[in-house]
Amino acid sequence: MANLSWMSPDYPVEKYDGPPRNVAYIDQVHFDASLQPKHYEIAGTDPNSKVLILDVEIIEATGREPYRGDVLIIGQKFARVGNVPDKDALLADSKVRVLYGKGRTLMPGMGDAHTHFTWNGGDLDALGDLGIEEHTLLTARSAECYLDSGYTMCFGAASAKKRLDVVIRDAINAGDIPGPRYLANGMEMARRGGELVGSISAFADGPEEMRKVIREHIEVGVDQVKLSMSGESITEIRDAEDCYFTPEETAACVDEAHKHNKRVCSHARARDSIKQSIDHGVDVIYHASYIDEEGMDALERNKSKHIVAPGINWIIATLKDAAMFGYSTEKAEQVGYQKELETAERGMREMHRRGIVVLPGGDYGFAWTPHGTYARDLAHFVERFGFTPHEAIIAATYGVAKLFMRSHEMGQIKEGNYADCVVVNGNPLQNIAILQEHDLLNIIIINGRIHKAGHKEYVIPAQDVTGVHSMTNEMARVGMQGKTQTAF
Repeated sequence: MANLSWMSPDYPVEKYDGPPRNVAYIDQVHFDASLQPKHYEIAGTDPNSKVLILDVEIIEATGREPYRGDVLIIGQKFARVGNVPDKDALLADSKVRVLYGKGRTLMPGMGDAHTHFTWNGGDLDALGDLGIEEHTLLTARSAECYLDSGYTMCFGAASAKKRLDVVIRDAINAGDIPGPRYLANGMEMARRGGELVGSISAFADGPEEMRKVIREHIEVGVDQVKLSMSGESITEIRDAEDCYFTPEETAACVDEAHKHNKRVCSHARARDSIKQSIDHGVDVIYHASYIDEEGMDALERNKSKHIVAPGINWIIATLKDAAMFGYSTEKAEQVGYQKELETAERGMREMHRRGIVVLPGGDYGFAWTPHGTYARDLAHFVERFGFTPHEAIIAATYGVAKLFMRSHEMGQIKEGNYADCVVVNGNPLQNIAILQEHDLLNIIIINGRIHKAGHKEYVIPAQDVTGVHSMTNEMARVGMQGKTQTAF
């Protein structure tokens, strides 16, 4: 067994239950400073506003173990975390909004590394013909759904129309619509004959035409560009193990995007598309299912330059949930999804073992990966990739902040960071699946503004004779009950 390759189905699965390892992995990623996206701010937060959150179990996402404390938000940012020294004066100030945590868990807002706001949960081919007015409303609704689900950061992976991601990003930042912090993408670029969904693809063949299409996307204001490099098994004509880009095309795309200070993402399931992505400096590699030993070694050598987002829920849901929409499990297995799932699981476990950054999120918005179920990914990371629940939360928070190139000010509960956080009725370190339960996401705050909080959050808690909040026993029960169903 000592010489058995990680690629073998018989390779042993590591069991780890120690301190989070991936803060160090995330810290080592350093995209070139020239690729820094524009510094977007969300308008509308009063700089003098104060929100005091009392008695919460704080998961910082720094790797530190949770601890009980209070949190003060002033304007857009965390002013005090853990200990609020002037708490009595704040409680006496009628201008301070006080929220009672009652022992619940406070953690950073989550992030999705592979977001499709413009996907509609139905026929993707039909999106090309959907009127721009209707499509804009649908996209705005998706953005709000992310925020309702506790997600305060989303990294765009492709837009069904060239400017839709950009328009929604700008509307969120202007404070016109609710939504998470967003980095926008354009239509994914595909070679003719290599597209996955023709009506929502931007076509280009050869290095020069690809450069031209990338420049066109940059002109409309995207933050990153997407290459559709490999096939997808569900098409049955373009296999996930096939690569459609040449090395020259990939090199030209990365050169052109980087020349304009934009990062590149790749739909890269196939072995050769993964290798090209590494060899030519694609920054964000999506899927990476069929990585081989050579590719894994190359990725490990270059792990400071790349982030991987497998979008694993698409494969799992296609195998397990698509049957109710008419796509049987037998068919999914026949075209290759069971093979891909097993291969991808081994690959992602090995990446995590080697210190390569793997982030959750991806391909929500299809019929069987509906909007609102994004936190499924965190459970998959724990159950299938060898992450601890704490590591899964860190990947979804601090990791996505690193993808934004803003990990110094987002993704962790720290004084001076932007105040994006969620108060959860339960302990996600004991039961990661509770993050899928919208009813248990009791408070959602973005940019220091309260997006969600019910009347009960403002009510001073009753105390029993021991002085312990009466919510505590209920909290423990919810955290341990092992629910697995999603919000929708």
